[in-house]
Amino acid sequence: MYNNISKFIIWICKKFNRKQVEQIVLELSKILKDPNAEFQPKDTFKEDHPNYRNFEVDPQAPLKSKDLKDLRNLKKKRNFFTKTS
Repeated sequence: MYNNISKFIIWICKKFNRKQVEQIVLELSKILKDPNAEFQPKDTFKEDHPNYRNFEVDPQAPLKSKDLKDLRNLKKKRNFFTKTS
């Protein structure tokens, strides 16, 4: 990234005179300071956090309390049978 920026700066310095470069710098600083500017800098949030809000909803309904009790009882019965054999 640093290499690309330095190449871009060198290109600007070769293409524009000192007064034009100063004007470019002033305009860029105005854009960065103004939150409602017509042009905004690139938002890197998605690149920095690729999995933000990237989730799927489980298609099965959650277990009800009765189902949980039955599941616990079933587990106890299975443990009982496996321990004795």
